[in-house]
Amino acid sequence: MTMILAALIPGAKPTPIPGMNGPVAEIFGYGLWLLILAGVGGVGYGVYKLAVSDKSRNGGGSEPFKWMGGGLAAVILSSSLIAILNGIAG
Repeated sequence: MTMILAALIPGAKPTPIPGMNGPVAEIFGYGLWLLILAGVGGVGYGVYKLAVSDKSRNGGGSEPFKWMGGGLAAVILSSSLIAILNGIAG
């Protein structure tokens, strides 16, 4: 499991945050990267659903946009948290 995560998550040395050392900081950092990957997956799945959706009047046209919006929100949330934590660690 660790090898799979290591292959998906880009190698980066996180900046240590004062008062948050050791495994907590590492798990938190990996969690934020996984949130970014999940957001990208959600956007990709939304684009796929939009490409293959029923374009007639009866089709559920809003579902792909829900996937894309949720994925984009996850990416924005996690990237802003990463930026805030890097600013605190400074």
